[in-house]
Parts: sequence; C-alpha cells; structure tokens
Amino acid sequence: MTDGAPLLRSPDDPPLFYRVHVFVCCNRRPEGHARGSCAAKGSEDVRAYMKARIKELGLERVRVNQAGCLDRCEAGPCILIYPEGVWYRIGSREEAERVIQEHLIAGRRAIDLMLDRKLVMSSDASGDTDR
Repeated sequence: MTDGAPLLRSPDDPPLFYRVHVFVCCNRRPEGHARGSCAAKGSEDVRAYMKARIKELGLERVRVNQAGCLDRCEAGPCILIYPEGVWYRIGSREEAERVIQEHLIAGRRAIDLMLDRKLVMSSDASGDTDR
C-alpha cells in the first residue's frame, strides 16, 4: 500500500484553533505486557510537566493532550506534534523541555529525540485491539 497525498488546508477551512497540538501517549497496559506502555515509562509525568511549563511560558494556542495508544509504546514514551506530524521519544522532563524550547519555541526539530522514521512507518497493520 502507498501513502496517500498529504491533506492540505483549503481556503474554506475554518482557522486553526490551536497553532500546535501535542499528543502525549498515556496508554497503560497490564504490568508485564509484551509491548509495554508509555504510562509505565513515565509519560504521565512528561504530560503534566509539558502542560505546566507551556502555561508558565505563556505559549499561546499550544495544547498538550493525553492520548490513548499511539501504537509506538515499545519505543515510548511517545509524543506526536501536529500540524507537523513529528514523533518524539521523551523519557524525562529535561527531554520534554528540549522539545518545548527547540520545537515549540525555536521552530526546529530536536533531531536526536525524534523517533526513527522506520519505526514510525512500521505501523502495526494486524489490527491490534489490545492497546
């Protein structure tokens, strides 16, 4: 299967409500699950830190949301930033701060924290419902 064309905004679309939307995987699987889970690896703390820090910095129109399974828990804890569609593995508050400073404020990527493209593109097509 090939990727479809990227979705583009139409002039008729309403304005974006958020400039940036950060999804933090906070999925929690049972202890010992083979795939692991982002929550068990600290994603809930990362989410709380990012929410508080973005508010503290006064970054407008930036939303940090808890997400269910983003299907990358083996590499997690994971975050996904839109509208760019950039995936990061964030394992600490320090790494979360780097993403805030470099991606959200400076507008560049924190390259060493980005998930490997092969991992991002190897979506589990098996229809895994055990998220």
